[in-house]
Amino acid sequence: MRMRSKYAIILFFVAALVIIEKENNIISRVSDKLTLKFPQVDVVGLNNTISARVLTENDSLLASTSSSVLNCVLPQAAIKWEDTQERSGRKHLILMATTRTGSSFVGEFFNQNSNIFYLFEPLWHVERTVTFEPKGANAVASSIVYRDVVQQLMLCDMYVLENFLLPMPDRHVTAFLFRRGSSRSLCEGPVCTPPKRGSSERFPCRLRRCGLLNMTLAMQACLQKQHVAMKTVRLRQLEFLRPLVEDFRIDLRVIQLVRDPRAVLASRMVAFPSKYEAWKKWADQGVVPDDEELGKLRGNCENLRASAQLGLSQPPWLKDRFMLMRYEDVALEPMKKAHEMYRFAGIPITSEVKKWIYINTQSSPGSDNLYSTHKNSSEQFEKWRLTLPFKIAEVVQKVCEPTMKLFGYKLAKDAETLANRSASLLEERRHFGVA
Repeated sequence: MRMRSKYAIILFFVAALVIIEKENNIISRVSDKLTLKFPQVDVVGLNNTISARVLTENDSLLASTSSSVLNCVLPQAAIKWEDTQERSGRKHLILMATTRTGSSFVGEFFNQNSNIFYLFEPLWHVERTVTFEPKGANAVASSIVYRDVVQQLMLCDMYVLENFLLPMPDRHVTAFLFRRGSSRSLCEGPVCTPPKRGSSERFPCRLRRCGLLNMTLAMQACLQKQHVAMKTVRLRQLEFLRPLVEDFRIDLRVIQLVRDPRAVLASRMVAFPSKYEAWKKWADQGVVPDDEELGKLRGNCENLRASAQLGLSQPPWLKDRFMLMRYEDVALEPMKKAHEMYRFAGIPITSEVKKWIYINTQSSPGSDNLYSTHKNSSEQFEKWRLTLPFKIAEVVQKVCEPTMKLFGYKLAKDAETLANRSASLLEERRHFGVA
């Protein structure tokens, strides 16, 4: 309860930030309303006990509370964070993407490295625990919370996730960490404790049976690894990562993974049919989606373009710390692109990574599984061209043309061109420039 109250306070600061910055014209069109999915937390009366402060652009909401949070959750034999984080050569990497862009596949390039502590979508719990009311400051407020959680995770503070787990862990042990099995680091060595009779996990390890996840052991494993990496589709605005880049304890690199917006929409229509019902009705029945659906598509493309343009412009705080990577290029030349990403990250590639890439990009036993990372990548990445109706592709091209131009995706002039896979829709790009 104490930890949930602390995050209720943090979220109150978010609301205060939104209101104050709105008054100063720093952030436009924001709302002071938010919703907590903590049923036990009573936020009534917080105004009587908490005084809001003005936060600067680079303020961290967790920075002011991290010491008290750690004091509450760390055991008596506390880990010396500063000494550990200053280990020579430790690198930190964020693979930033959106859904259905191949991020799970590309993330495996780092998950398979035994020298890297890799986390798969750790913000999944944050998204489901804390929501902001629609048409408000959702993008701003959620990005701040996401950013500060990521900052703590990069420092191996796994306890920070406990504040967003429902039910809350018992003595730092949980059965509910999302996709634990997608992180080798959480399923190997001392972290893989013997399972107890009668206990079960919602997201168990895939290759071996392990007991419930002990966050203390996970944190110790993180501190013992040479590097830290994570994959997330919930960080959408690069600018919010500036405090992490400027944190002297974190040597951060960011890879923004993108994919042809036409392919992304085609994949989402299959993977999330209920969310994309309007588009499916258009494809099947000719019912044109309303302006709200088109607005979502436009907003997604513009967010991608804004982050990419910021990264490619290489401002001083981000110099040599940003890479734009197209999924199509990875699919066509996975080993070459893996080497490029590892060189950028400043981390040596290992033989186990190379072996995984070779095995998992040459054949396709799991190609029918939408979420499989085992597929013949050079043949799979353009299958959408045979199924997406041209009338939908044409709308995507119209709405997302500036983004497609920046990323080097060619427009299809007609249905024949779209379906002709011998006609490439990719511009050859060795380097990306700001449009």
